[in-house]
This record gives sequence, C-alpha cells and structure tokens, in this order.
Amino acid sequence: MSNIISPPKVVIVGRTNVGKSTLFNKLIEDQKSLISDIAGTTRDRFEADCIWRGQVIRMVDTGGLDRNQKDNIEKQISMQAYEAIKESDLVIFIVDAQAGPQQEDRDLAKKLLKLKQPVLLIANKADNEKIRKGLDAKEWHSFPYGRPTPVSARRGIGTGDLLDNIYENLKKQSTPPVDIADAIETRVAVIGRPNVGKSSLLNSALGQDRFITDDSEHTTREPNDTHIAVDGRNYLMVDTAGIRKMARVNSGKSKLEISGVDRSIKAMERANVVLFVIDISKSITSQDKHLGGIIADSGASAIIIANKWDKIPEKDSKTINKYEAYLRAHLPMLDYAPIVFTSASTGKRVQQLFDVIDEVFKNRFTQLHGQETHAFISEAIAKHKPSRGKGVAHPDIKSFIQVKVNPPTFVLTIKQARVDALNKSYLRFLENLLRDKYGFGGSPIKIFVRGKKKSHTT
Repeated sequence: MSNIISPPKVVIVGRTNVGKSTLFNKLIEDQKSLISDIAGTTRDRFEADCIWRGQVIRMVDTGGLDRNQKDNIEKQISMQAYEAIKESDLVIFIVDAQAGPQQEDRDLAKKLLKLKQPVLLIANKADNEKIRKGLDAKEWHSFPYGRPTPVSARRGIGTGDLLDNIYENLKKQSTPPVDIADAIETRVAVIGRPNVGKSSLLNSALGQDRFITDDSEHTTREPNDTHIAVDGRNYLMVDTAGIRKMARVNSGKSKLEISGVDRSIKAMERANVVLFVIDISKSITSQDKHLGGIIADSGASAIIIANKWDKIPEKDSKTINKYEAYLRAHLPMLDYAPIVFTSASTGKRVQQLFDVIDEVFKNRFTQLHGQETHAFISEAIAKHKPSRGKGVAHPDIKSFIQVKVNPPTFVLTIKQARVDALNKSYLRFLENLLRDKYGFGGSPIKIFVRGKKKSHTT
C-alpha cells in the first residue's frame, strides 16, 4: 500500500576487488532472503534491506568503478553504479587497506566530490592491528574524507561500528533509517481448527470503519490474501480463502488434515505473525495441541487468540488468570506467545489485537549488540554455571553472539569439541534469561551450539 515507507539507500562503491560484495554480504548476512521483498539483481545492482537498532537501511552493492573499462559491459556497470550513487542517501567508499591508496581511488574520490553526496571512507581488508595502524600513514592523508575507517569484511571486524556510523549519519539527514513496522509489511496468518471463529475474527476486523481493503493491480500478494490498513499500519492477512475453507470443512478428520493443516503450514511459511485461534468456551483438544506444535516448529511469531470470550459465564477479576493458566498448561510449546481474549461476534478486544500484532512483529527483529551479548553471557554464567551434558567436565563457554533476526538467532560457542558436552537444559535457561532481560514477547528464540570442531542445531 502507498504508506509503506521506503528506507534510505546506502550505496557501496569502489574499484574492482576491494571487497565491496564481501562487505555487502556481511552487512546483510542472511537477511536478504528473510526480510526484503526487493532482494536480488535490480538493474545490475544488488539490493537488500539491513536491520540495525530496530531500523531498516537499504544496502546497494555496485560493480567496480575503474578508470579503463575494457568493454561495453564494464561501461554499463560503471554507469549503473553512478546512477545508484545519485539516487543514494549515503555512499560507502571502499578502499583496500592492504594495497594502500591507488590512483584509481583518488580519481574516484574526486568524482564523488563532484556528485556532492555524503561519503564514508572505509578501508577494507584491515585484518590485523599492523594493517590498521598503517592507515595513519601520510599517504592516506591525500583523501578528502579523512582517515579511512578500518574494517575486515571477511572476518567481520569493525562491521558493527560501521553500521553504527551509517545509522548516525543517516539520522542527521532528511531520510533517516525507517522503523521496521513502517518499512516492512506485516503478514499475518490466522490458524485454528474448524469453528473456532477464524473467519468471524477476520470479518470483525474488516467490518470496522477503521479498516480498508486494497485490491490495486500493483499490490504484490497472492490471490487469496486480503490487504488491510489499521490506523495507517499495513497488514496482509495471508490466505484468507484457506481460513474460510478450513472453517467450512466438516466432513471428516482426513479431509480436514488435507485441506486445513496443509494450508496452515503453507500460510505460516509466508507469514511474519501467526494468530492461533482457540475456542475458549470449550476444552483444548488434541487437534489444538497438534496445531500448536506445528506453529512452534515453524519458527513463526505467535499470538494465542482465546476467542468466544463472550460465551464464558459469570466472569470476575480472576477469570482471565484462570483461563490463561489453563492455556499455558495445555500449550506449553507456545509459552512465549501472548494471549489475547477476544469475541469476534461482539468485536471485543479486536482493536487491541492489532497493537499486540505490532509489538510481536517488532520483537521478531530485536537485535542485541556485541557488548550486550557479552555482558549477558557473563551474567548468565555467574548465575548458573553451564550444565554438563555428555562428558565429565563443565563446558567452557567461549562466546555468545546474535547472528541474525527474524527470528532472533544466537550462536553459543564452547571450547569442547562435542556440542553435547552442554546440557540442553542450559539453553532453556539462557532463553528464559533473554526473555526476562529483553522481552522478545511472541517471538521464538533460536540458539545454536558450536563446538571447537563442528556445530549442531539445538
């Protein structure tokens, strides 16, 4: 929809073989395939969205800018790179710290000055302290942008500081980084067994004056998706035809499993947030538990919707607590999911539901910096020494870092070669402590254990 805000563009430029693409890939990590609808080749440029401090920045990789293009293709790449620079909000000018300043670098610096775009000068391949100290040499003083900032894209050294620098520079401009909720469409799948009120919940939302639908030709969506806006926020309700089809299936368990559960899995694959609808006026069934397990295994963010709250008689101040405890006991696999008690038939709490969706969606992109994860694991070890798995010695934790978002994913490295030297209960302890300190409400947390020689998923 029209009010999705485009994030600022940061273009990475430099002559051939200075490590532009390596830096680009390091900055976006695996986020290209996870959060960006524009990832891929775009007019000979690679673009992908990078999330930093909860904000979205669009990174653009370009071809090499060399003085002597040998053929027409190289000239076209160079032209595309200059077009990207003109459209950018910030330019990352990459030079090679090991090769030292070259004449092509100086020529490119002069051209960038003429374009009058803000520029950060970055010296890549600064893999060790000796190379970094070499950037103080007089030969680097001829650049108009001051001493280059050292990074090692290959080793990941200095990339966090670079992103901080990019973030601070963009904040000073007319196109600052964009909040995740404003830049990325929230895709919501509504999951639940038949007759729990899925379609009624959706229709209750669509029936309110605050909601509008968008069927414009250029909206990128599947044929059975429903696009709505709430108070200026955009939501894509994934596979609404599947929701209605599930609600109508009543001719046997096998047919339900084929047309319902299968559709649910496909819907979850395209969703950021899953609304798991339960009929709170009835007991939790084995099918509810089965769907809860599917949601937990999918890695999707989740909200439990306790629908048909209006059918609960004689409610008092303790009723919600009683039913929440009941749901937690029967759906332990979704203990991270907030619970919203709604009534689709009366519209009760439908408005609040979208506030919860926004919060859960944002939590999915929570990112902790290196200093935070280092302090966190030090605190965790002080509170609870790592538990033994197989072996006789307590595992020795070497590092704990966050490697990506959507959902938040961490790598715990131990000095032992065997990853099963660490008891899995310790991972649960770490997850609970992460939630106590940083929230992550509604979002699963993934923790991988890496041994000295090999790594396994846990």
